Amino acid sequence: MPVIDVKHLTKTYTTYKRGAGMGQTFRSFFKREEVSVQAVNDISFAIEQGEICGMLGPNGAGKSTTIKMLCGALYPTSGEISVLGYSPARDRKRYVGKIGAVFGQKSQLIWDIPPIDSFNMNKAIYGISTPDFNHRLEELAALLEISEVIEKPTRVLSLGERMKCEFVMAMLHQPDILFLDEPTIGLDVIAKVKIREFIRQMNKKLNMTCILTTHDLEDVEELAHRVIVINHGEKVFDDSLQRLKVFLGEKKQVSFTFVESVQNTPFDNDYTKVVERPSDFQVTLEVDTASISISEFIENISRKHGFSDISVKELPIQQVVMNIYESAQA
Repeated sequence: MPVIDVKHLTKTYTTYKRGAGMGQTFRSFFKREEVSVQAVNDISFAIEQGEICGMLGPNGAGKSTTIKMLCGALYPTSGEISVLGYSPARDRKRYVGKIGAVFGQKSQLIWDIPPIDSFNMNKAIYGISTPDFNHRLEELAALLEISEVIEKPTRVLSLGERMKCEFVMAMLHQPDILFLDEPTIGLDVIAKVKIREFIRQMNKKLNMTCILTTHDLEDVEELAHRVIVINHGEKVFDDSLQRLKVFLGEKKQVSFTFVESVQNTPFDNDYTKVVERPSDFQVTLEVDTASISISEFIENISRKHGFSDISVKELPIQQVVMNIYESAQA
């Protein structure tokens, strides 16, 4: 039985169009035009215990709205949500002790006091015993390498240090499910690596289920067992990361360095698309290998143009996701 079961989830916001200028602003006091915004439209999915599921989508796709409904912070307009047998919005008081959340753009820490005081506040809120609290805090601080910073005021910490403390806040009560909304946004490479490793370890140790929304596709490649892609509030893909890469067909990325300029040479056709032209002598192409084999494609190119270097790679995950967004909009 899945720990998260979502059926036909919909969220519609009602807002108002005011217009611009003093005249339209004045008229809006007496009559406002209602505008309905469909943030999430009939999404269904199920997630098993211990899964790490990546949720991808462009800005405004409905990812964060979905996460907020799963956390119980928003009521759905329609549809059903069952998480660990709870209805998140209806059973919120009992439910919140089972989940943790890290929002990359919203802090749980109190700005003017040290993180250790915020941790003690969570100890009281969740009723964590003193021995359990001390043991968990020591373990989490060691894993994230923040033992020396948790007694400094939050306002003097770096972004990476603050985000690590956010993870401690979310993990002290050992939740069954962890919701992560862009947890590595703005972090440097070293901090990202540390946080990804921490998520992996907690997932393995506690068999903890994680839902991760992010624009950093390395997070998904490094962590996710499965990927859900949302666009314009609708689910357009739900499968493994490997299946994501072949979702739009078997494609490869082929980069050439030619011996003469190809600045004005067209390469686009039914099975080939230009990805970039770094210089007059270089071009990177996306090739549909279901329509033409790589060997035949290279042979066709070599008949027309001499080249000094070539590389053939799997389609980058960024390009795969972009292709999915474009196909969903078509």
